[in-house]
Amino acid sequence: MGSSPLRELTGRLTGQNVHLQGVRLLDPWRQRDEVTDVWLQEGRLRATEPAGIPADIPTIDGSGWVVGPGLLDLYAHSGEMVGSDLAHSRETLTSLAAAALAGGFTQVGLLPTPLPGSGFFPVLDRPEHLNRYPRQLGDPRWLPWAALSVGGQGETPTPWGELAQAGAVGFAEVQPLRSLALVRRALEYLRLGKKPLLLWAWDPTLAGQGSLYEGIWALRLGLKGIPASAETAALARLLEVIRSVPSPPPVHIMRLSQARSLELIQQAQAEGLPVTASATWMHLILSEEAVFEHRYDPHLRLLPPLPSAGDREALIAGIRSGSLGIATDHHPYTYEEKTLPFADAPPGAMGLELALPLLWHHLVETGSLTALQLWSALSLYPARCLNLDPPTLTPHSDWVLFDPTHPWTVSVATLHSRSPATPWLEKTLCGKVLHTHVEGIPSRSSAP
Repeated sequence: MGSSPLRELTGRLTGQNVHLQGVRLLDPWRQRDEVTDVWLQEGRLRATEPAGIPADIPTIDGSGWVVGPGLLDLYAHSGEMVGSDLAHSRETLTSLAAAALAGGFTQVGLLPTPLPGSGFFPVLDRPEHLNRYPRQLGDPRWLPWAALSVGGQGETPTPWGELAQAGAVGFAEVQPLRSLALVRRALEYLRLGKKPLLLWAWDPTLAGQGSLYEGIWALRLGLKGIPASAETAALARLLEVIRSVPSPPPVHIMRLSQARSLELIQQAQAEGLPVTASATWMHLILSEEAVFEHRYDPHLRLLPPLPSAGDREALIAGIRSGSLGIATDHHPYTYEEKTLPFADAPPGAMGLELALPLLWHHLVETGSLTALQLWSALSLYPARCLNLDPPTLTPHSDWVLFDPTHPWTVSVATLHSRSPATPWLEKTLCGKVLHTHVEGIPSRSSAP
């Protein structure tokens, strides 16, 4: 199905009464995974049972397609830049919205700090900064994280109460923690509310200038190694601080990459601590040998680095058990920023519109996860982390139509993001979101 048929399909889904016949319905909240019929009325979901569908409306064969609730990304960089020569090629809110919808995301958590290495966009550390994320026609719902500290520097607290009242979804310290005292103060102050903290457990003094975890692949590739304790020791310290505060608010640990880290999270959860965690999508489908296979592709330069094969399997098991969620950690770098030697490239890659098809291909089709487990980790689990209503398929809900077998080539022309920062550029993938509906506002087409 090329772009013109896809546009035609979108027009029929959004402008008519349509009977989608024989689609696979996924609803993690209700634990539904079944082939059924769906009634859409001008884009709105009206019924998910054949018995409720009028007999006189047009029918579309949906065999092989998947209908599920809208996905929720816990954290992504908006990528916007002002006052720079690269501003013309930088991600905008418009392109970010189009990328999110093309990936099936109807809600997106926006990180409060600029991309690593750039200081051209102000940190979201004052209530008036929340106004920089207006919703345009068809946009997903923006979920802006406010900075925990002024300037994101880990020192002076931001006005937490004012930011919470202004609509921040929670408070994030995106850079490695500089002050556990600040974290403890935030835990004490915010414990009466329900706003979560988003924190990254990482020790840069242990990581040093490394670009891959210590081990055989770092040695083989001649890259400076990072000890696993850069993550695990920082996480253990952070969890001890959380334990020390009576009735702490929810805390979400971002960018988990180690089996030992997962054990620490599961232990904290078993104790009843309000702690959740997520791994990024690339850490679930690739392990460290991919740097060799992709010949030092700088788009695989990530922090934390790609895990070992054993750690990757442990993270997947964490998704299966419900201990972990999945985030894109979308880093929309420009071509100029990312095209550097591997060890010198800034960490991160884009991902909003590639995560679902590649996770489905690598995890669902291989049997590592069930379709419900994957969809839950991308929708239900993140909503719980943010104390939001659970995404589910009911009349007038957000929904996504996904074809796991649809082939397409990743290119500057087919991507909705303005960032080409991905190792899959010019590669052909199977799996494409055919349409994303955000309830309450007419949605943009995901067709290129």
